[in-house]
Amino acid sequence: MDRRTVLASVGAVVAVAPLRAQEAPQWSSPVIDMHFHIRRTPEPNIAHQRGAGVTAANVLARTHDAAAVTALQVQNPALFPSWFGSTDVAKPDAEQLLTQAVKSGAKGFGELKFPVAADGPEMRRVYDLAAELNVPVLIHFQEIGQPAAPGGYNTGIKRFAAILKAYPKTKFIGHADAFWANISADYHEQEAYPTGLIVPGGVTDKLLADYPNLFADTSANSANNALSRDPAFTADFLKRHQDKLHFGSDCNCDDGKGGGAAQNSDRVAPRMRGKCVAQETLKLLTASTTPAIFRKIAWTNAHRLLGLKA
Repeated sequence: MDRRTVLASVGAVVAVAPLRAQEAPQWSSPVIDMHFHIRRTPEPNIAHQRGAGVTAANVLARTHDAAAVTALQVQNPALFPSWFGSTDVAKPDAEQLLTQAVKSGAKGFGELKFPVAADGPEMRRVYDLAAELNVPVLIHFQEIGQPAAPGGYNTGIKRFAAILKAYPKTKFIGHADAFWANISADYHEQEAYPTGLIVPGGVTDKLLADYPNLFADTSANSANNALSRDPAFTADFLKRHQDKLHFGSDCNCDDGKGGGAAQNSDRVAPRMRGKCVAQETLKLLTASTTPAIFRKIAWTNAHRLLGLKA
């Protein structure tokens, strides 16, 4: 797909979207959101998926919320078929709590977002446990502080090749601004969300190509921003890594349409305020690739990784 074709497609999607703002969108395949944080009450969990036209969601929750996730799954098993558990990896009981989460039904660890090095001892013991339990690890890579997340989390992605090599039996899912900013070879931690055309040969692109145990989710402003920078590059990137990418939203909105205080606050990147990240990224993926590849990213890949029935 050439640059002009992609740009024309993006324009067409954007132009049509406002006309259907009040309707639940229809995508070319079913969609599972691999990065959906549990809400405080059941209603917005369901409203977000319905409003965004999402078929199912992998719920991210702290290990102490296992009972709430189970209740949500019992009421809506098709809508919430899986969940990941998270706990503070620096605490001495982290391994025990993560193990118990898996015994309680969790399909993975994450989102792990703590102020440690990605190649430090805290995370290394998690990687060993994930390999032992045969579950993936969803990691938030961040080097630069932001209003919603000051400081760094799982720092050192440019050293992460050594981890992927040292833990070949561990399945990793990359996420967040340091992961996606490094899609371009000219990224030097100058800002969280760089813009402009992508310079080929970025760390993220190389890691996905070189290590079969690394996957990525397309969630948050970080992925949407990266995949919006250079349409021609994005089309090639999605084609190259079509078997390793998973759709995710990491959206704060209440209704799948951008509503609610959380998605309209100054803690959200300005380009995403008042918008549903799920809808915005699904539009972008639709415009950037073929229906067959879209289905892999939006549905098939996640089911294969988590062992879910499609």
